[in-house]
Amino acid sequence: MKQIEVSIMGQSYLLGCPDGGEERLKEAVAHVDREMCAIRDSGKLKARERIAVLAALNLAYTLTERPVAPAAVAAPASQPALDQPASESVEKLIERLDTVLGADGHLL
Repeated sequence: MKQIEVSIMGQSYLLGCPDGGEERLKEAVAHVDREMCAIRDSGKLKARERIAVLAALNLAYTLTERPVAPAAVAAPASQPALDQPASESVEKLIERLDTVLGADGHLL
C-alpha cells in the first residue's frame, strides 16, 4: 500500500492507497472536496468538522439512492458491495473519514 498526499478544503492529508487505486481515491477526494467546499461556500457553516459530517451524510444519502446491483455481479473484494445495507456503507464511510480526519477528531 502506498501513500498519496491530497488536499481537501485547502488542508493536506496523507492517505493510504491500495496499489492501483490512486485514480479512484483521487476521484473520491475530488468529490468530497467539492461537497465540503459547496457546504462551506453556502456560508451557513464554518467548522470543518460539521462540514465534514454534512458532506459525509450527503454522500451517504447519494449512495443509498443507487439501484441495487444484480446478485450475479459481484463487487471486487476491495470495493463494498452495492447491495450491502446502507447502514454498513455509512459506517464504512464514517470509518474512512475518521481515518482521514485523524487528530481533528472523530465524526461520531
